[in-house]
Amino acid sequence: MNYFWQSVERNWVLFSLGLASLVTALITGHPLFFSLMYLFGAIVVISICWAWLNVHWVRVTRRVNSRHVQVGYFFEEQLTLQNTGPLPKLWIELKDLSNLPYHRASRVLSTIGRRQQRDWVLRTPCYQRGRFTLGPVSVISSDPFSLFLFKKDLPDFTSHVVVFPLVVDLPTFQPPVGELTGGEVIQRRTHYVTTNVAGIREYAFGDSFNRIHWPSTARTGRLIVKEFELDPLADVWLFLDMAQNVQAGLTYAQLQPPPLPRVHWEKLPKFSLPPSTEEYGVTIAASLSHHFVQQNRALGLITYANAQHREIAQSDRGERQLSRIYEILAVTQAGGLIPLAELLTMEGIRLSRSTTAIIITPSVAPEWVAAARHLADRGIRVIAVLIDPASFGAPVSSFNVEVELVAQHIPHYIVRQGDNLAQVLGRK
Repeated sequence: MNYFWQSVERNWVLFSLGLASLVTALITGHPLFFSLMYLFGAIVVISICWAWLNVHWVRVTRRVNSRHVQVGYFFEEQLTLQNTGPLPKLWIELKDLSNLPYHRASRVLSTIGRRQQRDWVLRTPCYQRGRFTLGPVSVISSDPFSLFLFKKDLPDFTSHVVVFPLVVDLPTFQPPVGELTGGEVIQRRTHYVTTNVAGIREYAFGDSFNRIHWPSTARTGRLIVKEFELDPLADVWLFLDMAQNVQAGLTYAQLQPPPLPRVHWEKLPKFSLPPSTEEYGVTIAASLSHHFVQQNRALGLITYANAQHREIAQSDRGERQLSRIYEILAVTQAGGLIPLAELLTMEGIRLSRSTTAIIITPSVAPEWVAAARHLADRGIRVIAVLIDPASFGAPVSSFNVEVELVAQHIPHYIVRQGDNLAQVLGRK
């Protein structure tokens, strides 16, 4: 209704002429002024009804292939505006209030006939990770004389899209990960097909056909499937340091996506990691997760993103686990208050012997190196990925921590701003 009253204020001349015609007709009784009064009144009534009908009997739908997309790719969707009424609509403006950067769903559609619809496809480049809202949407229209504007909100037309962080392929990354010996294999059943057959059982609904044991099936006359155990490979746990006071460079709230070209034939800007230890840490964690899941390793993730609770993905393997970790990393922000040394001490008790712990941090505090050494003394394989805060403009350097890691015989990688992660993490 705000649009309606704004229209009334904008067309004060029309209402003034109509009121003047009414007063003059009552005073003089001349039929000309009565005709003018009726004319102005008919224009107002018809315009209001026309504009009101234009924003009703309208249906807007959105179709998307996936609610997840990765940084550096396009989010694709199809929008449909349908005129469900018996009358044509001269023009309708669709106004989208999504907070996804570069999302440009708003547009003006003209001449939509009765029972007709308009479709258009949107391809939104994704340069920033996070969870974003699509919608709400409003439709705005007017009468043929553009006297009155009406707006109708569609609050139910709201959904979400999650933009996963950037993932870098690490084909040469070969850390000294843990491997259980033959006597330490965990006797644990798994629904994944592995090289270790533990036994057989009768077929259950949902079992894949590649699990069927045909000799037993032929002998018993019933479908018999194989059971598997986990491979004798130790779990890998990622510890991502999201403590607020150790970060350097831009924060998540300060990130600004690059400007898009003004004309469509120019190339889109290439994505590059912003100067932020927070974004480098998230990207490294996502890349390592992809690397280990592709190797069919059991993977877990622990990070303290804020003071209230921790974010943890229990050790598992497969694409579902990778998606779970991506969703955590997509929304995590450096707001933690617990130092890395305390995190390793508290969460290290869940790690068993020969487990691999990969620590990703920009912290230069020597206490976390001592905590990592304590994990190594328990038989846990510890690997550190140290993000040098000095390269991001911080007044402190990671040199002393590097020396301490060498002294404690902890394998480590040093990442600096602008480094090629595939090359840095591929060095032995």
